[in-house]
Amino acid sequence: MSDWLADVKKYAPKADEAAVAGLVRYLGIALRNRDSSLVSFSDPEEVARVKKNFCMKKLALTDEAAIDAALAKVGAAMKADKTKNRVTVYYLLADHFKKLDLFIKK
Repeated sequence: MSDWLADVKKYAPKADEAAVAGLVRYLGIALRNRDSSLVSFSDPEEVARVKKNFCMKKLALTDEAAIDAALAKVGAAMKADKTKNRVTVYYLLADHFKKLDLFIKK
């Protein structure tokens, strides 16, 4: 858990620990495999999957242009990082759309 939090804090220094923990719970089994725990922004199918399954389904977003812009922004912010952790990508997207509360246990 602390590794996920440390990675998120590279991009969001004031990251909400409870939201990161909630994302780790949400992603569950996907984080056990190195390949599925990473996001490849150079793979259009992977980006489309993040857009459809996370942004549109989980975050309930409908504005595709806004989603595409947010994905481009996150991809650009993480460009120098060879391994783009799924938890970090999802955290930055949820934070961008002000939807972190979906992952905080109440």
